Amino acid sequence: MQEPVLSMRGVCKAFPGVLALNEVDFDLLPREVHVLLGENGAGKSTLMKILSGSYQMDQGEIRLQGRPVSISGPRQAQSLGVRTIYQELNLIPHLSAAENIFLGNEPLRALGVLDQGRIVSDSRRLLRELGATFSPRTRVASLSIAEQQMVEVAKALSEKARILIMDEPTSALSDSEIAQLFSTVRRLQKKGTSVIYISHRLEELFEIGDRVTVLRDGRRIETRPVSQARIADLVRVMTDREIGDHFPRQKREPGEEVLRVEGLRLGKQLRCIDFSLRRGEVLGLAGLVGSGRTALARALFGAEPSAGGRVWMRGRPLRLRSPAQAIRQGIALLPEDRKSQGLVLGMSIQDNIALPNLDALSWLGVVQGKGVWALARRFIQDLRIKTPGPAQKAIFLSGGNQQKVALAKWLARDAEVLIFDEPTRGIDVGAKVEIYQLINRLAARGAAIVMISSELPEILGMSDRILVMHEGRISGEFAAGEATQQMLLSAAIGEERAECRRGRREGDAEER
Repeated sequence: MQEPVLSMRGVCKAFPGVLALNEVDFDLLPREVHVLLGENGAGKSTLMKILSGSYQMDQGEIRLQGRPVSISGPRQAQSLGVRTIYQELNLIPHLSAAENIFLGNEPLRALGVLDQGRIVSDSRRLLRELGATFSPRTRVASLSIAEQQMVEVAKALSEKARILIMDEPTSALSDSEIAQLFSTVRRLQKKGTSVIYISHRLEELFEIGDRVTVLRDGRRIETRPVSQARIADLVRVMTDREIGDHFPRQKREPGEEVLRVEGLRLGKQLRCIDFSLRRGEVLGLAGLVGSGRTALARALFGAEPSAGGRVWMRGRPLRLRSPAQAIRQGIALLPEDRKSQGLVLGMSIQDNIALPNLDALSWLGVVQGKGVWALARRFIQDLRIKTPGPAQKAIFLSGGNQQKVALAKWLARDAEVLIFDEPTRGIDVGAKVEIYQLINRLAARGAAIVMISSELPEILGMSDRILVMHEGRISGEFAAGEATQQMLLSAAIGEERAECRRGRREGDAEER
């Protein structure tokens, strides 16, 4: 076996009320892609934050190239060749790709003047090495997410990164962008960079990984070559239980119509959207990024004033001008970005849950603290939120537990129509199944659910009926059990609509 480029031994880290890491060992070999798996709260992020200098370990040893090191902060980690690309990219949108790549590490001429020519030329070389085709002068705001990730990788290469940590890099990417990212990772390997790859998409590890390590409850459970790994075994090791069916959809007969939308329009984002939603129904909404799925969710929640169309709720016309009005009518939205839109991270669990429920938690205009605490305790128990208590701030929770808090505030509201936008993005397989089981329970109680997802197996596995969007329109509708991934993808890229248009043109030609 080769000498590890990184060796972490006996790493321990504790937070108030939580032992996050308990005697964890981890190795990384030269030119290796080492996949790090575990449920939310297993310790993956804490271990990587210690390596990247964001946290200080309480106990343990870190060796780079066989030499012991003490990493006191992010700058020192970078100087040692350790770089992290987070799920939320750390770029400045109004600057160019080149300016972002050398931000904080700008080459200078005499008298401290920026060497703009070298910034552009060196950036062009780095991007070319990664297979990028866009100009280094392009503003980051106009790049796709995959291209922005290339900028992050180029920045890491400019700082001579020997170890690159990639945290959920594919969570917001399309299939073609994921293939582009994997190609970039392989180029990094050839250049001598070792990669630690964190993902909840288990199928990805077989495409990109060399070895896989599983953490559970702050401990390293096992490390094995990817060639010797099976998804079922990894799930069992991660969760310490058999998950069974990943998509436990229950057969049910939807009730009466609760929501109807006709001719809903919102600029170029939504064009004449028509659909209905019934009690006890899970309506899956698929489509590529930018197809209008999130715009539809926000319009139904009153966050985006529509330009036209009509909405009925319980048979009565409804004009949604604000989220507050939607909430009063019994509509709730679990947004795509839980951290910036679904939660106030600096507030406690109990205050986040209380926010949309203050009317029910107040007496004569005064919020009742005991009621807020009791409500939070109930949902912490019901949803199995891992936390020392209701007073813990949301920012310190794992992604899956943050999602549960974002859900809890709407469950407390007892909303009739629940719009879930990417409800399982960035959470582990065990937490996903818990979310699916919760969706089943809500539908069984009569809630009407719109579930938006980029993962077609999830849409197929959990929906009673499926709508597909393309360029702001409904491009396909399918009943559960009749659709396939290929059918959904064809509708998502507009193939069926194109076939219809072509058929109409050919028919018109024959009549002429």
